[in-house]
Amino acid sequence: MDQSSKKKGKRGWLWLLLLPYIFTLFPQFYSTYQPTLWGFPFFYWYQFLWVIISALLTWIVYVMTK
Repeated sequence: MDQSSKKKGKRGWLWLLLLPYIFTLFPQFYSTYQPTLWGFPFFYWYQFLWVIISALLTWIVYVMTK
């Protein structure tokens, strides 16, 4: 396997970085009060959850593409 095909295989991991963008792009889908988590409306904890998920995905992509 040559170097360019290895790079192309690693580029597939970059698609994971689109997930946070897609899932937070349309606030009308998660702009609700219920369900609440520890008293936080869904709108807030959903976005905070994506901050954590985004960091995790960024780490995964970094490890898999370095």
